[in-house]
Amino acid sequence: MTQDTLNEIEVSVVLPCLNEEEGIASCIKKIKDVFSKENLKGEIIVADNGSTDNSVEIAKNLGAKVVLQPVRGYGAAYLKGIKQARGKYIIIGDADDTYDFYEIPKFIQLLKEGYDLVMGSRFKGKIFKKAMPFSHRFIGNPIITWVFKKLFGTQLSDVLCGMRAFTKSAFEKMNLKCLGMEFGIEMILSALQKNMKIAEIPINYYPRKGKSKLRPFRDAWRYFRFMFLFSPTQLYIFPGIFFTLLGLIILFILVRGPFLFLGHKWDIHMMVLGSLISLLGFQVLNLGIYAKLFGVREGYLSHDRFTLFLMRKFKVEFGIFLGSLFFIIGFLINLFIFLEWWKNFFGPLYRVREAILALTLMVLGLQMIFSSFFISFLIMENDTRN
Repeated sequence: MTQDTLNEIEVSVVLPCLNEEEGIASCIKKIKDVFSKENLKGEIIVADNGSTDNSVEIAKNLGAKVVLQPVRGYGAAYLKGIKQARGKYIIIGDADDTYDFYEIPKFIQLLKEGYDLVMGSRFKGKIFKKAMPFSHRFIGNPIITWVFKKLFGTQLSDVLCGMRAFTKSAFEKMNLKCLGMEFGIEMILSALQKNMKIAEIPINYYPRKGKSKLRPFRDAWRYFRFMFLFSPTQLYIFPGIFFTLLGLIILFILVRGPFLFLGHKWDIHMMVLGSLISLLGFQVLNLGIYAKLFGVREGYLSHDRFTLFLMRKFKVEFGIFLGSLFFIIGFLINLFIFLEWWKNFFGPLYRVREAILALTLMVLGLQMIFSSFFISFLIMENDTRN
């Protein structure tokens, strides 16, 4: 057995720190106790994010390795600290003593069983009195977790839990970039997209020591924004398809004349609204396709059936053909309207319905043509092989 093997670090515990002098000593002592009791070769890394209190001195005096991260942000601190970690297994958790680091062995055991990411769940464990505000416990966290589950199809019960563990190799594959609070959500998304094995275990959650750095409304918005950025299907494509079809249905129903519905007669003004809905819906649909293909191309999103279909089957010529068909139909309708007007010596003209339908079809057609070129650009590498 070589000296390098004897000195090899098995577990690295990374703590982000910003003025945590009231809780950091307790955290470090618990972690060192675990290392001793479990006979683990471990290290403690404190990623300081600009503390102005005694946090850094306390951490150094207790034997932790302190790395300084001048770039502010929850994710920035973790990225700097984790990159300094030498352990095969990495545990992360806040330095405010809210998490019980005596639970570290449960996380490591699951990593040794082959899991890539192990999440703690405060909601499956015990949340002690005053540990979590009412608004966080019963509104914010449950809603964010529910939205995450619906968007990404997981069964995780606490996606915002800060205590989690992962292998160093898994972290390197995640290629995380977020510098702010979105870091935790990004980690789960990346693990899901790369088909990593994820487990969840109940943990206890205690009242924090020191002042909270959370900004509830701002942080909640950033979570939602980030989740929807990674959900172009739900954000763009589904609404785009719905409104495009709804608008076209309204147009084709009303092009024949007024329509009686819910006790009201719907007429020209509803046709104008139908045209607007279909055009905006189709624009949103196109944006969704662009976002999805770009996300896959840049490695932010993983392939699904839709993107695989586009990559394999889409041809710019088909888009041009379909767009041209829409445009020509609209143009022919306008041509017939003009010929009728000309035949009547440019007298009164009452073809507003047909004109609205024709205009809509022509604009949709042009959008299809130009969108096809841009989609072809996004899948150029695949397209040029055929």
